[in-house]
Amino acid sequence: MNSPDLYAVFGQPINHSKSPQIHRLFAEQTAQNLNYHTKEVGKDFFESAANNFFTKGGEGLNCTVPLKECAYQFATKLTQRATFAKAVNTLSLQQDGSILGDNTDGCGLVMDLINHQISLTGKRILILGAGGASRGIIAPIIKHKPKQLVIVNRSIEKALKLATEFQSLGMSIHGCGYDDLAPQQFDLILNATSASLSNQLPPLPKNLLAKNGCCYDLAYGNQPTIFVNWGIENKAIKSLDGLGMLIEQAAESFYIWRGIRPNTQRVMAIFNR
Repeated sequence: MNSPDLYAVFGQPINHSKSPQIHRLFAEQTAQNLNYHTKEVGKDFFESAANNFFTKGGEGLNCTVPLKECAYQFATKLTQRATFAKAVNTLSLQQDGSILGDNTDGCGLVMDLINHQISLTGKRILILGAGGASRGIIAPIIKHKPKQLVIVNRSIEKALKLATEFQSLGMSIHGCGYDDLAPQQFDLILNATSASLSNQLPPLPKNLLAKNGCCYDLAYGNQPTIFVNWGIENKAIKSLDGLGMLIEQAAESFYIWRGIRPNTQRVMAIFNR
């Protein structure tokens, strides 16, 4: 039997990552011969670690916090969605030796929302945070033609800057601070901040979530995140964490690398046992 093709995920921290298990399940399901492992890598060492990985036969690399901007700089070619996001979570060795950078986060989020029958079209959507996580999901959301898209951030300037960057996609996006949210209401609130990782909530006003609204935390954990619980307390009809997004973005990376699309629902069912 031939040696397995080599893939990995770099990040810091990385020990908690579910990506190796997800890709192992994908490989078993699709009969692909590959090995996928984790490696803790800091920003200062990313370039040398990535060069070493590909020099020693690596085929593809996922990059998570805090390395997505580093991966964006490392790639020698970029997809359109990576160019918009200015962040890369998937690196792929091409036949000509170049490294293609892509961002599968946004399509992973949208696919998981669709899986849960959460519509984006015609909805009032609020994104919490104006960092790299937000940047990766804006363009795919706009494709589904929401009625309104607002980005809120503690630094109003950062929210306004990010909103301006995506105006070219043909939708008026608004940036604001948390104090500017009341008395607005939204049908879908997406938490793209890292607050849940430290069990903290952004300063959200009362009555922010519209009747029959939904909440979605891009973060995930073994227990419901504090934002997921906030959604439940505020009568969201669905309040979800980002595990489904993780599986869907991983499936897109797998497709980029292997040319075959795994069945994500079968993998999700294993994690939900």
